[in-house]
Amino acid sequence: MARALLIVLDSVGIGGAEDAKTYGDVGADTVGHIAEACAQGRGDRPGLRQGPLDLPHMSALGLGLACEASTGRMPPNLAPRGALTGVWGYGVETSRGKDTPSGHWEIAGVPVAFDWGYFPNTVPAFPETLTTALIERGRLPGILGNKHASGTAIIEEFAVEHLRTGKPICYTSVDSVLQIAAHEEFFGLQRLYDLCGICRELCDEYRIGRVIARPFQGTPETGFTRTGNRKDFATPPPSDTLLDALARAGRPMVSVGKIGDIFAHRGTGQEVKPNGNDACLSAAIEAMRTLPEGGFVFANLVDFDSEFGHRRDIPGYAAALEAFDRRVPEIEAALRHGDLVIVTADHGNDPSWPGTDHTREHVPILCFGPGVKPGRIGRRDSFADIGASILTHLGLGPARKGQSWI
Repeated sequence: MARALLIVLDSVGIGGAEDAKTYGDVGADTVGHIAEACAQGRGDRPGLRQGPLDLPHMSALGLGLACEASTGRMPPNLAPRGALTGVWGYGVETSRGKDTPSGHWEIAGVPVAFDWGYFPNTVPAFPETLTTALIERGRLPGILGNKHASGTAIIEEFAVEHLRTGKPICYTSVDSVLQIAAHEEFFGLQRLYDLCGICRELCDEYRIGRVIARPFQGTPETGFTRTGNRKDFATPPPSDTLLDALARAGRPMVSVGKIGDIFAHRGTGQEVKPNGNDACLSAAIEAMRTLPEGGFVFANLVDFDSEFGHRRDIPGYAAALEAFDRRVPEIEAALRHGDLVIVTADHGNDPSWPGTDHTREHVPILCFGPGVKPGRIGRRDSFADIGASILTHLGLGPARKGQSWI
């Protein structure tokens, strides 16, 4: 019986979205602009990386060809250097949003057909009824922030006052999200999680997709840094996803990274949540080594987005892409005959783009595995084609949404 591995390179978009104007993102191109910056020397950082973007394994799978099909431009140094080793194409998002839940849910067969709620870019950003209820139910002395902000910048701005007053730091962005930052030891990690659970309930009437706990550590003398104990409190998908179909069929399932949080822990099977891209990829590879027949591993690698995209760090993003590329042979070594691997993304986050938010882009779709014949699947008119193809591969199709290329 077949097995499958789906890896979402969080925010690794490839430009070209036809509706980018609606989101203020015309011309955004995460991979293309990183490759161009590296070719011009703007991707160099002493001790980290230098030179043109070097992704030989993903280029062989068809990444550069997918970029070219999406935007009409082949990014520097991403053309295949020999024979193709995978099936390639690109996906077009139909969901009304450029956020993590929208992208992942559509991949899993549930495009978001409704409008998310958003908080205005004003000060204060949150309705008084919401903050009053949060303060009362959370037994808080008040809150700090209450505005649109970068996660690292707002901690730098309010961390000292947070330590002095005990007030958590609440902020948002152009995404459908309310984030709460608090010191992991001073405020307490479990207390932060409990507060976010209360906030999740309060945000439901505003159609907010996620409440995110953002713990940090440090002192005024040493500085403050976010920890790996982030936790997302997402509203559940409005209908059954690929994961629900697998659960009904009794198939083994392993969720790696923040997949469990994104799907509100519904149908997510065994959840493994290491910290960082390398650790998550190692967990996914190990899961594939022991996964029973008919099983599915679903992994999210969040560092591309959280550590480099939002922070507009081109060299860091380039180095993370190269680090993933170097491990593609490890993924291949963990596969059995009949296995299928799909590497894709959920949205863009162009580190060369103004601001700190996601960008509306197409995503790459790269498929490989023992016995998979290299070729082209071209443009896919919905991310849902990915989930539909996995269901077909696992013998559980056809899907309610999306068209399988298998």
